[in-house]
Amino acid sequence: MQASRYDTWVGAFVLLGAAALVFLALKAGNLLSLNWGEPTYTVSAQFDNIGGLKPRAAVKSAGVVVGRVESIRFDDKSYQAHVVLKLHSAAAFPKDSSAKILTSGLLGEQYIGLEAGADEHNLTEGDRISRTQSAVVLENLIGQFLYNKAADASNTEK
Repeated sequence: MQASRYDTWVGAFVLLGAAALVFLALKAGNLLSLNWGEPTYTVSAQFDNIGGLKPRAAVKSAGVVVGRVESIRFDDKSYQAHVVLKLHSAAAFPKDSSAKILTSGLLGEQYIGLEAGADEHNLTEGDRISRTQSAVVLENLIGQFLYNKAADASNTEK
């Protein structure tokens, strides 16, 4: 019966390790945020192409996370992606701010980058960011490059 005391400590250590692994997996997958209860406000933006942007993706300004993507839906009237952003209340942005879809690294995850404008009034709950720039799709860039190379080759043969 003396081994039961050690069994309890080993079991507790294994449970603590499993909880740490679950925590790390949730943080790595952007499924966990430790900003519970922090006041936020919601704004929206429309993009022609969102690429691989997903809900819960980061919204960054100057490299600092200032919010998350709340939801994404297709607007069948404008034929654009309607993206709802939940921003931290401590991060106030002017009404003429712009939003771009950017990529971390060459093939990393996509996020929204906010650039502050110069308006005197700040974005408030329910406002819309009108200045947006869509995601750069790598396949389109490669296609344009190949098309331009083929056009240059045909022009030099003449």
